Amino acid sequence: MKVMITVLMCLLIWSSSLVFGQSIFEDRKIIILDAGHGGIDSGAVSNNGLQEKNVVLDIVRYMKNWNKNLLESKYDIYLTRNRDTLISLDDRTKLVKHIKPDVFISLHCNHINNPEIKGVELYTYDNNELSLSYGKAILNALKLNLGFKTKNPKHANFQVLRETTGYCPAVLIELGYLSNSNESNYLNNKENRKVLALVILMAI
Repeated sequence: MKVMITVLMCLLIWSSSLVFGQSIFEDRKIIILDAGHGGIDSGAVSNNGLQEKNVVLDIVRYMKNWNKNLLESKYDIYLTRNRDTLISLDDRTKLVKHIKPDVFISLHCNHINNPEIKGVELYTYDNNELSLSYGKAILNALKLNLGFKTKNPKHANFQVLRETTGYCPAVLIELGYLSNSNESNYLNNKENRKVLALVILMAI
């Protein structure tokens, strides 16, 4: 609750500089949010049954709601899936290629056999400057505002990154380990997911 109040106070200060009631976002940036897995593909699963597919779907939905209700639709936000259904990686990348957004963000949760491992990890396909800029901004926001342990950005040959390169900046974020009890318990709380969604959105 303390974190939520602090974040909202910062947002109120930021938003006080906006001219409400006017069309001030004529050239809105376009964001595509990709909630990993879905449907029969649960993704990672914690010891208490928390499923990755549900965590990340909640977060992208909250990001879209924050954008509408708090930021007055500052961004045009598209979701690769908005319900519990499995969308192929091909279809996810086709959406990116068709819309050509300003940034593509794919959200996931991690899992490993060692329950002591924790932290947020971020991946890009290459050294694209804008991709790294978005990624570092998100990592810094999660670390400073929520106290997340973060790791240096890494490169990965994930299809959603490989096939979107050249169309837009793209990052894939692993939002903690469901195999770690502290991070799993945090992500299992819907209020925490709302705060997490807000922090990521504001970092953009």
